[in-house]
Amino acid sequence: MSLFERMKNLPQIILRPVPVGLFQPVLGRLIETVIRNHPDIFDRLESSHYKSILINPTNFPFVFLLKPNPQDPFLRAYRRRNAPECDARISGSFLTLLRMVDGQLDGDALFFTRDLSIEGDTEIIVSLRNALDDMEGSIADDIAKFFGTAGHVALNALRNLDGKKVHL
Repeated sequence: MSLFERMKNLPQIILRPVPVGLFQPVLGRLIETVIRNHPDIFDRLESSHYKSILINPTNFPFVFLLKPNPQDPFLRAYRRRNAPECDARISGSFLTLLRMVDGQLDGDALFFTRDLSIEGDTEIIVSLRNALDDMEGSIADDIAKFFGTAGHVALNALRNLDGKKVHL
């Protein structure tokens, strides 16, 4: 069994006792940073600005609700049991979602191998994926930069977790 497989549920164990409220200010600043760095992503989702996407890292004790309105960006964490209603849901392990956003994995391939599941308004998810595919750089890099040196160290560790070094 690879290190990746053994550590798959570690986030669930580590993050379970953390109060979700601690994430809210950081998530708000994070989504504003992403919009500032990549306004074209949300411009391409114009028909979906008032819709909601639930991002479900299956090995986390919480989910994230994203509303891609550039005028009023919204990214919030919820305990799994308190997950709000949404227009679309995308589910997969944290590393699967990260690697897809980072451009390391193909969303279509993940869907067909069932490593990723999509429910609800699939048009929103496909539009978001296309916008991410067409953007320059990586949202994962933006997030790492947001957290400084610790963020870059963590992202590099996650990118290399299964022993495959990826150069972007």
